[in-house]
Amino acid sequence: MTSHKIAPSILAADYANFAAELKRIEETDAEYVHIDIMDGQFVPNISFGADVVASMRKHSKLVFDCHLMVVDPERYVEAYAQAGADIMTIHLESTRHIHGALQKIKAAGMKAGVVINPGTPVGALEPILSLVDQVLIMTVNPGFGGQAFIPECLDKVQKVVEMRQRAGLDFDIEVDGGVDDKTIAACAKAGANVFVAGSYLFKADDLVSQVQTLRLALDA
Repeated sequence: MTSHKIAPSILAADYANFAAELKRIEETDAEYVHIDIMDGQFVPNISFGADVVASMRKHSKLVFDCHLMVVDPERYVEAYAQAGADIMTIHLESTRHIHGALQKIKAAGMKAGVVINPGTPVGALEPILSLVDQVLIMTVNPGFGGQAFIPECLDKVQKVVEMRQRAGLDFDIEVDGGVDDKTIAACAKAGANVFVAGSYLFKADDLVSQVQTLRLALDA
């Protein structure tokens, strides 16, 4: 799972034109669509739910990387599986039963991911790493787009790489928040291989070219 993957965050796209925005993403060489689900409780913002994801699924064959910023995400596993999510990534901080929640995601046929916020130590991940297909390190505080990248989070990426190696596991390491053509190389050097970008990508009219700037930064 070491190949680089770009995941445009549709949270930064035009909400009134998701079908068109998905088509624009399809025209790039991005591998994922990152979909942020927020409930107004775990984070102070509300986005959309499983019904909207199901509607999106009709317009795209890309990997749907669903990032749930919600309280007790295990309540919604079946809904997102039925909606067409490929990956369901949940916050370690959002549930008292993270081990069981991850098992439930995998049993529903999705890949399971776990997220930690900037203030959560990576050691909290160790008991559940064998269950996950993806670890997401937040490089901003969750809930809103357009925030500045927190460089101290790169140490967490490196520590997760070391934990993965010691355990002999194979999972993706994703970063989300403030990723642009300046920060993506540092993320890759630290060991991340999935890169969520929202505001940086969708601020441009030409999404294809904007995604390519990230590829060029990775190659450089």
